[in-house]
Amino acid sequence: MTPILLDSSAIVALLDRRDHAHNACMQVMREIRQPLFTCEAVISESWFLLRAIRGAGEDVVANVARGNFELRFELKKSVIAVLTLMQKYRDIPMSLADACLVQMADELDTGDILTLDSDFQHYRWRKNKKFNLLIPLG
Repeated sequence: MTPILLDSSAIVALLDRRDHAHNACMQVMREIRQPLFTCEAVISESWFLLRAIRGAGEDVVANVARGNFELRFELKKSVIAVLTLMQKYRDIPMSLADACLVQMADELDTGDILTLDSDFQHYRWRKNKKFNLLIPLG
């Protein structure tokens, strides 16, 4: 089963009921059956973005512990590729978390991503493939 990549923007929307995209993310979560794969940079970024909501950071890590968010990336093995991506997209600019997700797309052969980040409309995996944004952005 092809996994779905999970970005911090979606994690924040899932865990913050006040987020404008909370309902859309929850609807996607009810419909998907594929595993959600992410990386430690996304988990760290999510924790930081949710720091004002009591217990939300812990909920992020609890989802990792329960296997809801699977960590399937080792930066050490892909550091050159990640740095190359960050250089390629320096005008956006690309975050470490985004670069790891783009590299994960290449490694896992999937462009399906749960994100609210419009930068993924510009990023390409496997050099020229567009991401399939599971929540269409306006």
